[in-house]
Amino acid sequence: MSDVINNKAHNRYELDVEGHIAATYYRLDGDVITFVHTEVPAELGGKGIGSKLVKGALDQVRTAGLKVIAQCPFVKAWIDKHPDYTDLLKK
Repeated sequence: MSDVINNKAHNRYELDVEGHIAATYYRLDGDVITFVHTEVPAELGGKGIGSKLVKGALDQVRTAGLKVIAQCPFVKAWIDKHPDYTDLLKK
């Protein structure tokens, strides 16, 4: 399994698994990143790929010093389950 990459040309973080791309899409406005939608191909469902994708994306967001708006229900639920990431949320 590869690492999560930021595909800035498509405004999404991607994770390539077995030739399938899982992606979480975002909008960037200054130092605020809004996650709007996450897609995990059916072939990858139930393998924790979405969680690995979101964790990898949020780790990069933290390193970049950005604040997060979790518009995407999947990203919001993931952050709710991992309180050590709530500091990233824009107040």
